[in-house]
Amino acid sequence: MWVFRILHQHKLLLVWTRRLQQPGLISRVGSQFASYHVSAALQRPKGSSIKPVVKRQRWQERERSVQGKAWRNETPVLQKQTQTRTDGSRVSSELRKLCLDDFPAEREKLVRERSTPESRAENHEIVFGIAPCLLALTHGRRKAHKLFVKDGETSNRSSVVKVCEEAHQRGVQVHRVSKRDLDKMSSGRVHQGVCLQASPLRYLTEDSAPRRNDSRPPLWLVLEEIQDPMNLGAILRSAYFLGVDRVASSLHDSCPLSPVVSKASSGVMEVFGVYGYENLEDMLRLKASQGWQVVGTVGTEAEQSHIPVGQCSDFQMTKPTLLLMGGEGEGLSKELLSLCQTLLTIPAGRELFPGIESLNVSVATGILLHSLLSTR
Repeated sequence: MWVFRILHQHKLLLVWTRRLQQPGLISRVGSQFASYHVSAALQRPKGSSIKPVVKRQRWQERERSVQGKAWRNETPVLQKQTQTRTDGSRVSSELRKLCLDDFPAEREKLVRERSTPESRAENHEIVFGIAPCLLALTHGRRKAHKLFVKDGETSNRSSVVKVCEEAHQRGVQVHRVSKRDLDKMSSGRVHQGVCLQASPLRYLTEDSAPRRNDSRPPLWLVLEEIQDPMNLGAILRSAYFLGVDRVASSLHDSCPLSPVVSKASSGVMEVFGVYGYENLEDMLRLKASQGWQVVGTVGTEAEQSHIPVGQCSDFQMTKPTLLLMGGEGEGLSKELLSLCQTLLTIPAGRELFPGIESLNVSVATGILLHSLLSTR
């Protein structure tokens, strides 16, 4: 009797093999064969000489051979199913984005997890160098996130230890990384073994100006289109050291307050705020109406104009003054020159060859500032 039953089972296998070639049935093959295998084992006739384990092994071998043929015959269907699963995963990703839009806290957590130390996202940047990192931590104008220190003997230097202590006191995480990582964060610049991930600094506005408690006449340094960050950093360092009351800059065609500027200023940018103006002409007219004197600067070979030109060593600062410095190459624009009441120049100490008759803007600024501020 059981022999006929086995023959019947062979017929069923052939039927299932043909049906397996139809799309949409492959996902149910495993469950179909599993249930059939159990029912065949339960229907084993009593007194049969075939042991259950041997019979189960034979059925498993047959199932594997049949399934293998079915898989080989249905390769296009499998590819189609794989594409379907890929599309489904894409939809799931889009749905996840929609869910994150409904839960801002979860979205911020995901962004933090995916962020890398060298990332230049809008909410942070990499400050590098001992002085910039230390002053950024101590003055709190930035929001510090992480401090990265070169692993090895560098981390034992007293200057680096001081930066790490300031970070610990403010709850900023300190990470030991390789020099290669720091080089990548600072884009190959001199980082002195320290990098700080912090929020960027912006130009200040007129509303944020503090009150001045000095009886001496103030001096504002006005910069028009300074584009080199190294020049801007050097100018800030000189202005802070010599006692300038405010540095004002045009917002258009001027370099931003980047970590490069901070490093060039030896960290002065972290302490000394720079004010940005959309329209310098309006600000100059307003200050002139309030009794300030507007002083421009020109080279030794400046063109003749109706505005008096004098040497900086002969100028006496007796009232609030605005000192204007133009950008690299072109100098002050005609619009700003027309608003000046006096023009100053730095005399040369020798006869100059053509093409090298001028000074770097940061060097010229330092000389002029020292000359003016020493007379007030």
